[in-house]
Amino acid sequence: MSHQAELFARPSPPAKRAGEVRSAPDSPLRQAPPVPAGIRLGTSSWFFPGWRGLVYDRLYPEATLSRHGLAAYGEFPLLRTVSLDRTFYAPISTVDYQRYARQVPDGFSFVVKAPAVVCDALVRDEQGRGRVANPHFLDPGMASREFIMPCLDGLEAKAGPLVFQISPLPRELVEDAASLVERLAAFFGALPARLGTHRPLYALELRNGELLTPRLMKMLASAGVRYCVGLHDRMPEVERQETALQALDALSPGPLVVRWNLHRGFRYQAARQRYEPFDRLVDEDPETRRVLARMAAQAFGKGHPVWITANNKAEGSAPWSLLGLAEEIAKILS
Repeated sequence: MSHQAELFARPSPPAKRAGEVRSAPDSPLRQAPPVPAGIRLGTSSWFFPGWRGLVYDRLYPEATLSRHGLAAYGEFPLLRTVSLDRTFYAPISTVDYQRYARQVPDGFSFVVKAPAVVCDALVRDEQGRGRVANPHFLDPGMASREFIMPCLDGLEAKAGPLVFQISPLPRELVEDAASLVERLAAFFGALPARLGTHRPLYALELRNGELLTPRLMKMLASAGVRYCVGLHDRMPEVERQETALQALDALSPGPLVVRWNLHRGFRYQAARQRYEPFDRLVDEDPETRRVLARMAAQAFGKGHPVWITANNKAEGSAPWSLLGLAEEIAKILS
């Protein structure tokens, strides 16, 4: 096999058991241009019934897709990663991680969100309102026991970036940003740098744009942690985040991790109501697509791996967003 062919190689999917979820045979995703193996594109979760004909061959209940749909998802060469979002709401077991890993082919790599119990400074009620201080916020022991070790033991080589998405912070923490950065440095410094043969890739995602400062980038460079570009209504637009990432890369170059969460100017619930059942593009964002394609191509050209996950709330349908993104990347690399 030539070097060029190796760049675009895709292992065969694992055998499927009879009666499980099937992928869509005539999906437009099968016509996606090839993207180098070092650039992994995927969605935030995979269990959306509205993806009938796009990812899945027919309408399946969400519960069926949640348990069995990942194998069908993993058959598409375009989809080489997925964000495990359920792990944010509660830790899951090594057995659960192993079950996910068995459903996808070699070369697939998960983006995994750390649980809110260590990423949220507040304990929240069912409506998301913060009530009291969270005593486990940035607790490295809990993060290691409840998240990192089960994740790496279960996913093994299929573990990609472990993303610590810091929920919106109380004003007093943001106003004392210097202390918060020191606290983050201590947290990341106490996490395991190696487990067996695996070196975890840690990434920090923010929900407070005020924290996107040179001080933070210097800390991340020193700690060997990547900044996760998180596109969300609470954060600056992608161009400013790209500038911050360039500052980090000037100090410590490394992988590119992007979570394209939400359309510019939208709130989460408004986007959900507007875009369901997530079967088509509603509000295309070609500028963000072009910026992300350029960032991916530049990182790949420097020899760094890339993970970009898209949410349905970014443009209306994450698989369609990724198809457009793949086309933009292919243009740049051709």
